Amino acid sequence: MKKRIYILFFLLLSFTNRSLFAQKSKEVTAKMILGNPKYQGICYGGYRTNTRDNEPTVSDVKEDLKILAAINIKIIRTYNLHHEEIVNVLKAITDLKKENPKFEMYVMLGAWIDCKNAWTELSPMHDEESQRNTIEIQKAVELTNQYPEIIKIISVGNEAMVKWATSYYVTPAIILKWVNHLQELKKQQKLPENLWITSSDNYLSWGGGDTQYHTEDLVRLIKAVDFISMHTYPIHDERFFPEIWGIKENEANLSDKMKIDAAMLRARDYAISQYTGVVNYLKSIGVNKQVQIGETGWTTIDDIFYGEKGSNAADEYKTAEYYKLMLEWSNKEKITCFYFEAFDESWKDGTNPNGYENHFGLINLQNQAKFALWDKIDKGVFKGLTRNGKPITKTYDGNEKALWQDVKVPRLIKNKN
Repeated sequence: MKKRIYILFFLLLSFTNRSLFAQKSKEVTAKMILGNPKYQGICYGGYRTNTRDNEPTVSDVKEDLKILAAINIKIIRTYNLHHEEIVNVLKAITDLKKENPKFEMYVMLGAWIDCKNAWTELSPMHDEESQRNTIEIQKAVELTNQYPEIIKIISVGNEAMVKWATSYYVTPAIILKWVNHLQELKKQQKLPENLWITSSDNYLSWGGGDTQYHTEDLVRLIKAVDFISMHTYPIHDERFFPEIWGIKENEANLSDKMKIDAAMLRARDYAISQYTGVVNYLKSIGVNKQVQIGETGWTTIDDIFYGEKGSNAADEYKTAEYYKLMLEWSNKEKITCFYFEAFDESWKDGTNPNGYENHFGLINLQNQAKFALWDKIDKGVFKGLTRNGKPITKTYDGNEKALWQDVKVPRLIKNKN
């Protein structure tokens, strides 16, 4: 009798262990997500007016996340913690998971970092930090421990080290301080052990270009993070390096569409070159870590730099081409690309409705999918889904000829003798 009881006990113990292992094996981690084409990423902000005083509600965010899930987005990147939006995002994901246990959405949580005197009339002190940084990190820790099944990555800072961010950038030592702090909390089991820590910054900040960024503190930071999250924006850089964008003399006789397609391929290749620059710098310092794209995107409207008054870069056709080209390349190379961004946000340039910062979204504030997503509407992907209670429709009423009226050809660049 005792022998039979022991056998039953060990069988029960064995079953319990297997069950616990099976549960643990189902846990989705950053290591599983990053570089996995099944887990598409995107940058998310849910603000729907020209001020951040109007926070998106849990209901608003749930609408947005259902739309994103319909196009296979499974991880969103957020930017700061001093607004109620992020709490509503986490509540919304929790609600959606309760409503549908198969619903998947994870978060790369951004903690905003800036220098002392940032955004004030005082001179920024780039080697000292804002007191707000401590609060951001504390909030990141608190939320991650509250929602460990959702938050898989913490990103310390957003373009916080690149020197053209003159209003607020900090030295790498400040980012390193907070990355080390979070890594130490993981060791102390005060944060989930599978949580990954990074900083999301311009390719220059990760050593991919100008050697002025090649410092000992940067090397220490690269070794401290779990992966590199780099930004690349060919649409911005073509203002300063028009040769990556303008039409070449040997392309002058091509059709307008062929000219534009050639320019978009150059833009894609330029982004790849910046990615490669970061990878090569890591190799030069003996580091072998994943490099993911934390941001890249293309605006559809601008009345200053990138529209008809500028470089003729901003329109929906070019955005669609860049989106397609970058996703094709990143999926093939198994690189996660957090495309910027899901929805237009008009608060970014509240005084100029046609400012380029307001129009990077794949869906506009009129609940219209831009040309990059027209095929999704044709396939019925958004059927039954709404934003602001209204269905998702096509821009230009789906009239591609009307769309092309706003598509301008990049200007010819003459060869220099």
